[in-house]
Amino acid sequence: MDLHATYPGLMDLKWRAHKRLPGFVWEYLDSGTGVEATKARNRAALDRIGFMPSILHGAMDADLSHRFLGQDYPTPFGMAPIGMSGLIWPGAEAILAKAAGQAQLPYTLSTVASRTPEELAPHIKDNAWFQLYPPRDEDIRRDLLRRARTAGFTTLVLTVDIPVASRRERQTRSGLTQPPRLTPRLLAQVAMRPAWGLAMARQLWREREMPRMRTLDKYIKTSANLPPTAHLGYILRTSPDLDYVRWLRDNWDGPLIIKGVMRPGDAEPLEQIGVDALWVSNHAGRQFDGAPATIEVLPVIRAATKLPLIFDSGIESGLDILRALAMGADFIMLGRAFHFGLAALGAAGPAHVIDILKQDMAANMGQMGAHDLQSLPEPFALETL
Repeated sequence: MDLHATYPGLMDLKWRAHKRLPGFVWEYLDSGTGVEATKARNRAALDRIGFMPSILHGAMDADLSHRFLGQDYPTPFGMAPIGMSGLIWPGAEAILAKAAGQAQLPYTLSTVASRTPEELAPHIKDNAWFQLYPPRDEDIRRDLLRRARTAGFTTLVLTVDIPVASRRERQTRSGLTQPPRLTPRLLAQVAMRPAWGLAMARQLWREREMPRMRTLDKYIKTSANLPPTAHLGYILRTSPDLDYVRWLRDNWDGPLIIKGVMRPGDAEPLEQIGVDALWVSNHAGRQFDGAPATIEVLPVIRAATKLPLIFDSGIESGLDILRALAMGADFIMLGRAFHFGLAALGAAGPAHVIDILKQDMAANMGQMGAHDLQSLPEPFALETL
């Protein structure tokens, strides 16, 4: 089957994912918070960035290779963390890790994934990153770092933009609870989506339980009465400060990345602590509905620091990746896109997402006359013409 003939763009995968996922799973994956104004701003702001087409460059063979944090990658993008990926598609974390390894992309495992670092160890290559939701207890913190390092994760990503649980009203209305429980209401939604239901039934037969946050099993002995948009990680979590980052810097001997930076003033103190990169993100509109679009703050943060910058939030195409690179990003991460691919096509989905992004980047670079990522033209605001 020629996947590019049927699903030539990420929006095609998103449409098929919507048709195959039960309502509560779709809302978990796709929803923002509030009236989703921040999510909409992410998209609208990216659409305002344009490039002037360029002609008469002869044959074009775009070079997508990129160097980031001392490592060479064939493309300038990777897989961002999403908690409970195994709820979106059974075995998601292993599928994603394998696909990333084969394509030589970074794969980021969430603290609140449905698989542990130890379970992912056989599937990861040299580009495995571990995303840390900050535990309050120092012993738990040390143990999580030890487990990640022993399993082969080389880069630590501290997420700092979730001091409290967001509301995510769409997710709440869907009936999803944490941990997930198959209530009659949810079972009715599953019955309408047989592909997901059969795939999940096979996993339930093997494991006798719904996906849960296995990494935390070691530390949480009781269930908690939490809001539907929170999870067991909130029992352990604290809202970190600069001293917390200093502690991590002293206790992690690999690259340390801070995820959730939106203000240029936060760059200098993090530089002084010695972090290796900043991840500019508004959590894809899932945490705070009053935030600006990530792409709007990216150039200001770029002007404030020499640290490498990672970008996420709103990326839906290869052209969007080029937009973010031209606006000051050094690397791009995508979360929802890879999970749309999983939900649409199962294990074949992530590789197809990578192919779509690569082909779209190459096609748009040809229109710009850019032979490589270092020769991208200056972007401009489309409404100024």
